[in-house]
Amino acid sequence: MKATGIVRRIDDLGRVVIPKEIRRTMRIREGDPLEIYTDADGEVIFKKYSPMGEMSEFTSQYAEVLYRATNMPVLITDRDHVISVVGLPKREAYEKRISKELEDIMENRAEFIAKGSGEELIPIEGLQRSAAVAFPIVGSGDVTGAVILLSSDSQPHPSATEIKLAQVAASFLGKQTEE
Repeated sequence: MKATGIVRRIDDLGRVVIPKEIRRTMRIREGDPLEIYTDADGEVIFKKYSPMGEMSEFTSQYAEVLYRATNMPVLITDRDHVISVVGLPKREAYEKRISKELEDIMENRAEFIAKGSGEELIPIEGLQRSAAVAFPIVGSGDVTGAVILLSSDSQPHPSATEIKLAQVAASFLGKQTEE
């Protein structure tokens, strides 16, 4: 654990303010759910809660099926990190942070479809592969992640079927987070 040197007091309602610098660095936004842990040493630990992280085994299976259907590398993310990778070496993308551009797409509940007009989306920090398609996963009105099909040299643009499969995957996973 890393000390920040910042000290905050608990107010009369039991609240603690998380400093803006930490919220920005950790990408904690207003309304984000946090899990609270304690340990035997008296430490209280706040961790961002990820409903998609709870479903990582399920998302891995879905990503595998989607990869077989499209033959395009598949990434499934929560709001911050990649939680499932198929079609790429796992070490290249697993648990890597999503890019600011993908975060903006998710936040705006938009979709990204590569059309070849020079517009590209690098979905993961440090991964030099662009997305062919990216759809946000929305469950119970909240964005919980994204489904991404990566383009390749042989297939830079997605077909209508691949677009629809990614869209269905995002809708299905969103529905799963509701249950």
